[in-house]
Amino acid sequence: MKEGWIGDDYLILFDESEIATTDKLYAVSEMLPGYHALGLRGWDDFIVRDSQGTIFSLPTIPLDPQYLASYIVPELPKDFSPDPRFTGRIKWYVKPVVFGGDPAQEENTTWVSLEEHARLVRWWNDLYRSTRNKG
Repeated sequence: MKEGWIGDDYLILFDESEIATTDKLYAVSEMLPGYHALGLRGWDDFIVRDSQGTIFSLPTIPLDPQYLASYIVPELPKDFSPDPRFTGRIKWYVKPVVFGGDPAQEENTTWVSLEEHARLVRWWNDLYRSTRNKG
């Protein structure tokens, strides 16, 4: 895994050898068949690749194909390196924005591990799908 700043985005990029494990961890293949998680962009968005090799970004919640947006992974600068303030931590909105959470409220922001982030992403996406299917 590589992580660091590129412009205003903090990128977490999974090594090719980590993609299958990360897909399982986040259940990406279940929620978004035919796609694989390549990383996280700015903590709020996945970077994914489809079976043809096309790269997209989309919110971690909702992980819904309607939000796929074309994305080009920037070339990593030579000084691309983790920011010690964020290494091993992912910003998380306690109440996700799609559920009415305010990203500007400090009390709505916390920092979690990758494993905790994956658990939260799966849980909130399950809730999103069950709520959407009822409506």
